[in-house]
Amino acid sequence: MCRKETMAEDKLETYKRKRDFNKTSEPGDESVEFDWADEGPIFVIQKHDATNLHYDFRIEAGGVLLSWAVPKGPSTDPSVKRLAVPTEDHPLGYADFEGVIPEGEYGGGTIMVWDRGTYRNQNEADEESYEPPTIEEQYEDGHITIWLAGEKLQGGYALIRTGGGKKPRWLLIKMDDEGADARRNPTSTEPDSVKTRRSLEAIREDAEKG
Repeated sequence: MCRKETMAEDKLETYKRKRDFNKTSEPGDESVEFDWADEGPIFVIQKHDATNLHYDFRIEAGGVLLSWAVPKGPSTDPSVKRLAVPTEDHPLGYADFEGVIPEGEYGGGTIMVWDRGTYRNQNEADEESYEPPTIEEQYEDGHITIWLAGEKLQGGYALIRTGGGKKPRWLLIKMDDEGADARRNPTSTEPDSVKTRRSLEAIREDAEKG
């Protein structure tokens, strides 16, 4: 599936300013093609072993990937609320990025594609809504509801902003539906990449081999 970056240049200004593309292999704003995605907007969850191990939750909206760092990773238990810290918008091509960011570069460390797939706006299923809010509008309002169709995660999830100020915090919460399972712990039982089936250690070793 082909996608062309059509967003305003300033959406990726922060992303580009933080990176030296002569040193890092992270993607820019070029056109991208996803042979693993259907026609819907995509999501990706990347496991990132940086200063602290965390998971980067990203959803396609407005030509970029809206992004949050989730320290403990997503849960399939509706009673669990995961902290999600918003980060800068990333280019769509980042959804396929897996490798090692050099030490000294922003976000340095090893990254894997832990889960990926498409998603739908849950509000679009509300037949009573004449004009359902877009994901961008929900982001501004601080309450996003989406349905994930991933390899590891399925079903509804909510992202809810708590507090305000320059550094707002969000919560990532699993909805109580057929994808919910309080007994399951996918971050522990399914640790490897859905893209290459490699572990973080294997990704690092392959990068060192060149």
